[in-house]
Formats: sequence, C-alpha cells, structure tokens
Amino acid sequence: MADVETFDFHVTSECSQECAYCWGPQGIDAVDTETALAIIAKIASGTTRRIVFTGGDPLQRSDIGLLIRAAAEEALEVAVSTTGDLVTEAFLDASGPFIDLISLPLDGSTEEISARTKKPGHYAAVMEALDLLESHGDIDVKVATPVTRYNIDDVPNIAQLLDERAKRLPGRLFYNVFQAFPRSMDPDVAWDEMVVDNTSFEELRRRVEATPHDYRINWLGHETLDKLYVMVFPDGSLTVPSGSQFRNFGQFLEIDDLDTLLDESDFDEPKHQLHAKGWSRSQEQLPT
Repeated sequence: MADVETFDFHVTSECSQECAYCWGPQGIDAVDTETALAIIAKIASGTTRRIVFTGGDPLQRSDIGLLIRAAAEEALEVAVSTTGDLVTEAFLDASGPFIDLISLPLDGSTEEISARTKKPGHYAAVMEALDLLESHGDIDVKVATPVTRYNIDDVPNIAQLLDERAKRLPGRLFYNVFQAFPRSMDPDVAWDEMVVDNTSFEELRRRVEATPHDYRINWLGHETLDKLYVMVFPDGSLTVPSGSQFRNFGQFLEIDDLDTLLDESDFDEPKHQLHAKGWSRSQEQLPT
C-alpha cells in the first residue's frame, strides 16, 4: 500500500452542526458495520500508522465504539474528530482506552463568538468535553479553530483560554489554527464573506506567537491544507481533495493498486508525510 501515514475515515455525514466552511461529506449514506470493519482492516494492512474517525460527527454512529476498538486492535493510532456535542463520560469510559487523540473544534473564546459559525450551546459542549478529558490522561487533545472573518480577532483569546486548559489536562494538548479553506460540498457558500487573506492570517500568527504557550500550535494555511488528505467517505469511496474539488476514485475496498492511483492523483505525499509528524504517540513532541 502507498506510504500514507494517516487515513481520514468519514464514517458518517450526520452532524449536529451546520458549519458553512465545512468540507466534510454531506448527504452520503454510510456503509454498514461489516464494510466499515473491512475498510479499517485494509487501511491497517499497509504502512499507515493512524486512522482519524471523522464525519460529520463519528459519534453519530451507534457502532463507533466497535470501530474504534477494531482500529486499535489492528495496531493503528486512533484519533476521533468530533464536534464535542456527544462526548460523554460513558463514551470515554468505554472507548477511551482505545483512543490516542480526540479533536474538538472551537470557533470562539465565548459562546457569543462561537455562535457566529456554530449552533448556540456548542461552546459550552466543548468546555464540558474538555472537563471530562481531564480524567482521561491517556488521551491527547487537539483543539482546532477555523479562522474566518467572524473570529480572527478572537483567536488570541482562544489561545489564552487554552493556556489555562493546558495546565489542567493530564495528556498533551495541541492547537491547530487553520485558514478556512474555500472548499465545500455545498456550492452556495459565500466564501468572500468568510475567508481571510494570507496577509491577515500571517499577522494573526505573529500576534499569537508573541506570547509563549506551553503547548504546540500548528498553523495551517491554504497551501498547507491543499492536496494533503486521503479520505474514505461514508459510502466507502476513496477521495483526494485538491483545490475546491473532491476527486473520487471509487470504492476503496475494490482498489488493488493504491500506489499507482495516488501517483495519478494530486495527492502531495511529501507534504502529507511532513504534516503527519506533527503528532504521534510513537515519539515525543515538544511544544514549539
């Protein structure tokens, strides 16, 4: 199998949020449990180290616990990218031992700013999820902020909020700050009203980095995010996004020669490899 460090498995399109900037799959029926398990096994059969269960919100699937455990038993590092709306103590008690990292989105340092792009109550849900994760030291935490015109001035406040959270979390904390990418399965997104330009994004980076932080911050601009991901969509198809397009290569389980297929795609393997080193359970990552 091609040297893909991380597969993003979008196990569902279902989600409690309706984020305009989201480029996750929408309105796609999901494969059944048996097929999902076969996809996980095929991903694990090559050199891949990590699987990211995402969506939609993967916690919308009733069998997500089974899928998480199966991936861990295949010796994959397991990350779960969730809205946080459905993170509960019961879920963490049952599936936490098989999860290496949980990723949570945070669009603002207050409920008011968060609600500009998330549904009301989302900020509180993420804070509650972070509270619960304080009792699960084996799980690293990644907080991700999509930078838009709605929250760019608030990102330094989010970083300050995470300064306090980092002191309370027993595992490692990572903060991904990414420039909202003009890519979506919704053709009607008004990107001009949302996307910040490169100059503004770099100025934001300088503002945040002017203050030291005890956790790693990853800055992901448009160029970094493009041609970076190899995705399995809810229907089991393989997709490599490039620019604003989602190039689909058919059913993942039916692909015999992934190396050749990816060579013919726009997938940027060197960039992917470099990005994948930003977090790993196999090597200690110090704050930068």
